[in-house]
Amino acid sequence: MSATQSYEETLHTLSEASVHQHFDAFLDIDWDHPDYAVHKDDPRWILPESDPLGRHEWYKSLPQDRQIEIGLWRQANITKVGLQFEQVLIGGIMWHVFFLKNGNPEFRYSTHEATEECHHTQMFQEFVNRSGMDVPGGPKWFRAVAPLLPLAAPVLPEIFFAGILAGEEPIDHMQKSILRAGDDIHPLLQRIMQIHVAEEARHIGFAHQFITHHTATLNRPRKAALSVALPVIMRTLCDVIMVPSKEVTDAVGIPREVIKDLYWRDEESQKVLRDMFADVRMLAEQAGLMNPVSRRLWKLMRIDGRPSRFRSEPAA
Repeated sequence: MSATQSYEETLHTLSEASVHQHFDAFLDIDWDHPDYAVHKDDPRWILPESDPLGRHEWYKSLPQDRQIEIGLWRQANITKVGLQFEQVLIGGIMWHVFFLKNGNPEFRYSTHEATEECHHTQMFQEFVNRSGMDVPGGPKWFRAVAPLLPLAAPVLPEIFFAGILAGEEPIDHMQKSILRAGDDIHPLLQRIMQIHVAEEARHIGFAHQFITHHTATLNRPRKAALSVALPVIMRTLCDVIMVPSKEVTDAVGIPREVIKDLYWRDEESQKVLRDMFADVRMLAEQAGLMNPVSRRLWKLMRIDGRPSRFRSEPAA
């Protein structure tokens, strides 16, 4: 079987999975169930140890009501950032498929994914609305450029999908870590994470396959450009998702020194940062995007390390 046939077969498998196993934001979550009600004095909003802020001594020393307030704000803001990334993805997918030729199997799976991401945006926004937190999401610079990012999809599709992967991997890694830890988190947030992780597995799988397949057809200068852009994109967009912006920290009163400690100065947080991108390092190795220059950039971005042996391998 040729590489193209294998790629097309994978797309068909992913498309069939989207048909037979998918979620609807307003069918698969009983928003009005009493157990899912959002109460601002619920201790389950206290951030778990699996969240970098949740394990910091400054946060743990706060009175319970402040821990709850900051925890709910953080969960709502990360959800809003995720929503903004999904919107960029949907826009880029629409630009990408507009220029595809008839018979290209990327059209079918891409539109399946866009449909699922639309449900995710509904799910995320509904949670933000019910939280009662008027959160901004990403930092101001990201919100300013985000509407323009989808325009890159038809021109530099491999760069665009690398950016999408940079948005998907950190959130997926964080949500899996929280679910695996078995902490007593709010059931509404838990259900949202379960749905998102289940469908995001397909989306991340497609991004990996897309980059691997299209990298093989790139000319040498364009492949070299992608190899050095990949670690920079990963680290930049990871910070958009994971690091609370000054706008957010000022709103809830988190000292900037705490943020500097957590992202990414102390040893434990540096390990978390490296672990987030083990799968992407595996992708870079498999797609021929690791070379002496790009390896130095992975190290400079502080996201170097051992690549995963398989997708979603738990961190040691």
